[in-house]
Amino acid sequence: MTAPTPSRAMAQLEAWRHRLAASRWRGMLWVSGDAASTLNAARCLLASRRWRSPLFVGEQDIGEQVACKQEGGEQDIGQSTVIAELGASGSTVTQLSRAKARTRLGTEHELVIYNAVGQGEGLDPDALGAVAGTVMAGGLLVLLTADDGGLSPDADYRRLAAHPWRSDQLSSHYLARCHRLLVSLEGVARWRLADRVLEVPPLDIPSLDLPESSMGAASPQDGECLSQDQAEAVARLVQLRRRRPLVLTADRGRGKSAALGIACARILARAEQRGERVEVLLTAPRPAAVATVFEHFSRLSPGARPSPRALHSAKCMEVPGGVLRFVAPDALSAMITEGEAGGAGSVLLVDEAAAIPAALLGEWLAAFPRIAFATTEHGYEGSGRGFALRFRRRLDELTPQWQGVRLETPVRWAAGDPLEVVISRLLLLDADAVEVAPWQDGQISLVEPAGLAADESTLRAIFGLLIQAHYRTTPTDLRALLDAPSGAVMTLGSPTAPAGVVVWSDEGGFDTALADQVALGQRRPRGHLLAQSLAVHAGERGALEARVRRVTRIAVHPDGRRQGAGAQLLGAAFHRAQEEGTDLLGASFGGDAELLAFWRSQGYRVVRLGLTRETATGEHALMVLKACSEQGERLLERLEVRFQRLLPRLLAFELNDLAPQMVHALLVATAREATLDDADHRDAEDIVGGYRDLALMRPAIQQLIQVAAGAEQLMEEDAWLAAWAFQGRSDSQLAHALGLNGRTRVKQWLRDRVGRVLASAVDLSMGNGRG
Repeated sequence: MTAPTPSRAMAQLEAWRHRLAASRWRGMLWVSGDAASTLNAARCLLASRRWRSPLFVGEQDIGEQVACKQEGGEQDIGQSTVIAELGASGSTVTQLSRAKARTRLGTEHELVIYNAVGQGEGLDPDALGAVAGTVMAGGLLVLLTADDGGLSPDADYRRLAAHPWRSDQLSSHYLARCHRLLVSLEGVARWRLADRVLEVPPLDIPSLDLPESSMGAASPQDGECLSQDQAEAVARLVQLRRRRPLVLTADRGRGKSAALGIACARILARAEQRGERVEVLLTAPRPAAVATVFEHFSRLSPGARPSPRALHSAKCMEVPGGVLRFVAPDALSAMITEGEAGGAGSVLLVDEAAAIPAALLGEWLAAFPRIAFATTEHGYEGSGRGFALRFRRRLDELTPQWQGVRLETPVRWAAGDPLEVVISRLLLLDADAVEVAPWQDGQISLVEPAGLAADESTLRAIFGLLIQAHYRTTPTDLRALLDAPSGAVMTLGSPTAPAGVVVWSDEGGFDTALADQVALGQRRPRGHLLAQSLAVHAGERGALEARVRRVTRIAVHPDGRRQGAGAQLLGAAFHRAQEEGTDLLGASFGGDAELLAFWRSQGYRVVRLGLTRETATGEHALMVLKACSEQGERLLERLEVRFQRLLPRLLAFELNDLAPQMVHALLVATAREATLDDADHRDAEDIVGGYRDLALMRPAIQQLIQVAAGAEQLMEEDAWLAAWAFQGRSDSQLAHALGLNGRTRVKQWLRDRVGRVLASAVDLSMGNGRG
């Protein structure tokens, strides 16, 4: 193969790009070499034509000058003395660090250059996935890497290097895998600068002579939509029916957010025609996730203006037919509790629903008669494929007539797009849980990272299962799976078709001096989330010196659920921890009553609950532990006692908005055997008889609840009684949640619940010989 001069290489690439554009496709160019030559190649490419909104992602300055060998010259890229101003191309280059790659969501670029070679540079899988989605049809994603086969970690591995490891001590199985795929995948243009070889892949594209003006997608009957399935989704959204939720799923680039924006504009336009005003509430894990929704809404609603209710934010737009308003998940739940949202005539659209706890979704499902859930199926931030599966039971219970719509057709590029295929393979965005193979009890395997990186089918099976079970499993988690320094992967059944997977990492083991510094907030070593939180927030610095193992992921195949697969995995992980001298085995996860019940059933005890909700999930972080040694048991006992003493105080103040279901679950989880003395017993009887004011009897009611919890007699139906007693929930909150009219009925409901709990406590006491 003849080595091209830089100008000839640019001509080859431009011809290839033109062929891609003719079919509304995008391409990837892989440039490998040393830092200087790859950066110079990028500068040549930037200067080669007038690019629309080019983007450079990297820590090094792309600069305003580019060294390129001119036709007939003698210098190579990296050695050139001929200088061409980037300004000659007419392109203004946007440059940002990889840490800010996600800020480009909602933008489009004809050329994106990602620099992963050189000092301070590295391949951040999430950042690469984020910017790949911003490449427009007919555009190129250029990846600059070292020409070393991925044999050594890059600078981004610093984020993976848990104390006491250095990044250069880590394996680089993930990078080696990426290099192997880039060499073998079809559809990748390869420019290896050391050999001065440019390989441009053949494209089997019909009608190559089509002009670039044909890049727009064929328009369906709906002129505002770019595909027929997008038009169908909009129609379904506009015609949302009572108690028939819509579940909308799509991959990136299918126009999901645009469909939501178009539908919002039409819903409010119809309301105006009818002389009505409607409030459409829109929620998502982050405000940035709905920027495209508001963009399309504003485009189709010329008279839209920021509403005074927006508090100087563009996230609340008003038109004659009503208001489109963004509300964060935690704020939305608070509004529902206060009776300020939901009810007849209200509409709620939930974007990226798979990232929101099922408990919140269920709460909203009950509150809003017209509701739609939208989520991305394959995305760099996580996957929504498990959403319908995990939420299906709640949907079937509350709204069995729910409907699903999936957007299949790409609207920002054409089907078969080479870049989408390459990125999906590199980042395993399309990994699915395979059909589970029959397994036997105790069929447990530890999977070695090196072998896993080299076995693509097994890697896809394991990672696909993790993706399905955990929305927030991202491409960076794939790298951690292969290269985290103190982690391990264990499977139940065949690793090639697992029934379950558990992943863990080791923490703690600090010397006394470092433990003291961490406890005082002077140091924060990377990668020790559980141990540090137990020391700094739960007041147990002994957790820093102990050997702590944290379960970071556990996933069970749908076909293995309700068959003890999760229990087998945790049991095997526990025995392994004991054998390896671990003191405590634990986990940290978003506080959810069902999840807590599972962990408690396996012998884990609650030791901490975060004081604030996580922005992305709307949940409080919950930590559970199980002792693996005598030292671990002593630590766990101290931690548990601390939390038991602290919980009632937290519920009265910092956690006074915690969901009643979680209040109930925590009171049961932390309960110890308690008794009701004669005074408390008389007070409770007076409450039931209506002789005493409920508020003045709160201590007796709290004691009664703790007695019932300790005896496992506190029912789920008592959740709002516990919320009233420990959190001070108002009569209006109870009335709204329980469907009661008036304060008198609320008071009577409370007295009736106290009577039931009291009766169970009396029965228990009589069974124990009291009375």
